[in-house]
Amino acid sequence: MITLRRATSLVAATCTATLLSLAQATAVAPPNAGRVQQLTPGEARASAHLNAIRKDPDKLRAFLYQLPKGGDLHNHLSGAVSTELLIQLAADDNLCIDTGTLTAQAPPCSTTTRPAADALTDQDFRRQVIEAWSMQDFKPIVETGHDHFFATFGKFGEASWRHPGRMLADVTDTMAKQNQNYLETMLTPASSGAAALANKVGFDPDFAAMRAKLLADNGIADLVTQARSDADRMMAEYRDTEQCGTSQAAPGCQVTVRLISQASRASTPARVFTQLLLGMELASHDDRFVAVNLVQPEDYAASLENYDLQMRMLDYLHPLYPKAHISLHAGELVPGLVKPEDLTFHIREAVLTGHAERIGHGVDVVHEDHDLFQTLAARHTLIEVPLTSNEQILLVSGDEHPFPLYRRNGVPTALATDDPGVSRGDITVEYQKATERYALSYVDLKGLARTSLEYAFLPGRSLWRDPDTFAPAPECARDSLGGSRPSAACARLLAGSPKAQLEWQEEGLFKQFETVKR
Repeated sequence: MITLRRATSLVAATCTATLLSLAQATAVAPPNAGRVQQLTPGEARASAHLNAIRKDPDKLRAFLYQLPKGGDLHNHLSGAVSTELLIQLAADDNLCIDTGTLTAQAPPCSTTTRPAADALTDQDFRRQVIEAWSMQDFKPIVETGHDHFFATFGKFGEASWRHPGRMLADVTDTMAKQNQNYLETMLTPASSGAAALANKVGFDPDFAAMRAKLLADNGIADLVTQARSDADRMMAEYRDTEQCGTSQAAPGCQVTVRLISQASRASTPARVFTQLLLGMELASHDDRFVAVNLVQPEDYAASLENYDLQMRMLDYLHPLYPKAHISLHAGELVPGLVKPEDLTFHIREAVLTGHAERIGHGVDVVHEDHDLFQTLAARHTLIEVPLTSNEQILLVSGDEHPFPLYRRNGVPTALATDDPGVSRGDITVEYQKATERYALSYVDLKGLARTSLEYAFLPGRSLWRDPDTFAPAPECARDSLGGSRPSAACARLLAGSPKAQLEWQEEGLFKQFETVKR
């Protein structure tokens, strides 16, 4: 039976809808509201086609599947890989699956487990495993969507750490086929080593002293070496799986990949600080690692108890590691899931104390103070919006979701998948839900894709002088964006900026998309 504390989250729809209605009535319009935008001929054709098929789900998906969709900035590698591949990996590694809990286990199998390989041939067993390891056909009878969603990670966990390169290949292939070209995926570097070091050192509330202890005797340095070596092996397995650099290269080879280091917010303060420090050291020494983030449910007791402490950890570390970006899960909460007071400050504190440049989820924004939208807009803080996981975990969707409210108040937003393997979705699902539920235009969709690259943690200047209107940088203002022959000045900008290069590539994809006759 669903517990009373979880059941109370079912009232979130009514509470949130009331607050959203109030906030929408007083929302500040973005700077360009009401201005008629001049469409290019290609945009006009794509817009007309979108409007013609908008009410046909199959045709709409086909259109959005091919739409260039930029990057996925909120993606957990273990939750993004398809459940089918996880089953295959479990079988390849001779793992076992508990027949009661359906949890993957190391061999040998016992009387209460079955070989994972059985899930390749026994269709009924396969269905049970898929439903246990994902949200496939989930019904909230004995547990909530929140609890089932997060429980999946423990069930398939044993199958998800041996072959990260094959998992990354699965994720990037799916992205590339749907016209995405950039991925920032979250993982936990040197997890067991970081836990051991944290246990050895213990927690010191004096952050400077704590950092000194972790750096002593090459403690963190050794973990950095281990994490970089693990990343080398992952990328080697990835390139081998994808056959990158050969004539048989898989689509995923075209996706630019960067890594975000996770810290487990529900674990001990010593471990959280150690993981954050490791992630920032990695971002300072290895360009593949770009940022840190806090993961695990925000409503867990330890997450709530230590929220302010963790923000202060980031406040201390941030100036010491200027190359390390910060993107935080914050506001992934609804009434009934936590006490009312816990809904009132998480996003603001993540931004102002935790120095978050991007916020993942941000669902409880209407419960924080009224000027938070202005703060987020003024600071250009991106909101990473995974509509499907918000719906599955928090029961928030449609008019109850703050996605349109963020946009109305000039806060940058980008659609993201979060854990598409667990959710049984993909980025096209996110774009289709946004299009159908919020009547987005073709220009809106194009803006979301461009925004996802604009706020990517890549070095270099942007292709855009103004990220709100997508006015080109002066060097490229007279160029046909995305063309094969940029001007000399624009070429120099591109040559010095990985970010601008990726944005230029995206404009080329839009040119191709908009010239297709439909």
